[in-house]
Amino acid sequence: MDSERLTQIVLPGIVDPEGLQIRRTAVPSPGPGQVLVAMEATGVSFAEQQMRRGRYYDQPPFPFVPGYDLVGRVVSIGAGGDPQLVGRRVAALVKVGGWASHILLEALDAVAVPDGLSAVQAETVVVNGLTAWQMLHRKARVRAGQTVLVHGAAGGVGSVLAQLALAAGAEVIGTASPHNHDTLRSMGVAPVDYRAGDVPDQVRNWAPHGVDAVFDHVGGRSVIDSWHLLAPGGTLVAYGSASTRDDTGSKLWPVMKIIGRTLLWNALPNGRRAHFFNIWAGRKLRADDFRARLHADLAAVFDALRRGEVTAHIAAELPLARAAEALRLAESGTVAGKVLIVP
Repeated sequence: MDSERLTQIVLPGIVDPEGLQIRRTAVPSPGPGQVLVAMEATGVSFAEQQMRRGRYYDQPPFPFVPGYDLVGRVVSIGAGGDPQLVGRRVAALVKVGGWASHILLEALDAVAVPDGLSAVQAETVVVNGLTAWQMLHRKARVRAGQTVLVHGAAGGVGSVLAQLALAAGAEVIGTASPHNHDTLRSMGVAPVDYRAGDVPDQVRNWAPHGVDAVFDHVGGRSVIDSWHLLAPGGTLVAYGSASTRDDTGSKLWPVMKIIGRTLLWNALPNGRRAHFFNIWAGRKLRADDFRARLHADLAAVFDALRRGEVTAHIAAELPLARAAEALRLAESGTVAGKVLIVP
């Protein structure tokens, strides 16, 4: 990539991956309180797959630059900024904009990446690790000796979530395709075949009295089954509606149904709790608290990665100009680990 030009991948509308466009323009200059970051690694998450279909519940209007998170080096700072930031490797959660050679960030949103972690290692656990950590420790508050169910335990968030739960001393049951079961067993996760159609029965074989927490990204019927699998005092954390990815109609309605159910379930006098997790909750109303959590929790995830409690699973690294191929590969379901985009 030309270091003197800004290269961005643009999602122009509801298109096939090959419909992504490349835009080149001048590299911007940071304003007061901003830093300019040269991207070293970004990734393809489920969010981009939904956005391509126009199915992500709060995506911006087309056209826009996708890219939920990134890792890169600070190359310049705006007026009044800390000059020691220049040259530092940082990570950022941005929702959109990461598929670019350079990106402007608010300096307060840049999280330092510890020495000893490469850009691609760190990138595997930015949105995935932060989501997993906050659901596990801030929502479900999982403790040693508890049993948890992780849907999609071989996926991006699910695999990190399973590893963090094991590190916390929990027993983990994970749903996955059969070809991933050996991998789950090697991690210490009890595998369940989600394609067999009897997931609740399979889970009850491992946990006859229910589980202490369920993490459900599937939505639809799955979130109802997940609620009924909870033991007394258990917690359901729903964080998506993957089962509706290819649906037509309202992209908000599947999410609103889940939120409505969580409100109803929490009104029941049975001691169980339900949450719909949104990683951006509180960002506008409590910006300082949001940033404090972001920095603390992502630092904890990076520490877990350095200690080996979480392994960085990389499926492929493709250059920015081949973002369409990266998106197609991630959507194929044929690879394990995160598909990364590099400069």
